[in-house]
Amino acid sequence: MITKLKYGNTNTFFVREDGTGLLFDTDYAGTLPAFYKALKQNGIGVKDIGYILASHYHPDHAGLISELMKQGVKLLAIDVQIGFIHYPDCIFARDKIPYTPIDETRATVISCAESREFLSGIGISGEIIRTPSHSGDSVSLILDSGDCLAGDLEPFEYLEAYTDNAQLKTDRDRILSFCPRRIFYAHRPEMLTDR
Repeated sequence: MITKLKYGNTNTFFVREDGTGLLFDTDYAGTLPAFYKALKQNGIGVKDIGYILASHYHPDHAGLISELMKQGVKLLAIDVQIGFIHYPDCIFARDKIPYTPIDETRATVISCAESREFLSGIGISGEIIRTPSHSGDSVSLILDSGDCLAGDLEPFEYLEAYTDNAQLKTDRDRILSFCPRRIFYAHRPEMLTDR
């Protein structure tokens, strides 16, 4: 089951099948009260969130991770994301937004190749794949139910607008190889595929 939580500029998603809940992305630092309100409106408690996975470490996707880790939520990071985790630090500092940098030493770090087994262990059927056309640390969550959480990946219908983005085509083709029915984006409505 996917629950869309809209409490700022970024769509975040709570995924729960048979076990532990996984939060995919957060919004900006400073949105914690709005996040709590969105949880309450959807009958979800922080205790229901076992792990958080950021599609990538831009400030509008990782702003609440430290706050949630303080409350016992575990950070799930893909190995290729580790070098990007502190990307938002200077942005929040520049904008004078109260923010505690993420302690990546407390993260559960796995590779994409290990993701299916890890997710199965928390009751979620699917896998995490790299989709680096947006940023080098971007990942997407592909669920066996036919849903895909794609973060800031450019919508496929925009592909023709790019004259030199072979990586976006590669990301699109990789996602479509899983035959998803729906693709959920961080900043736009979900897209139904023709699959």
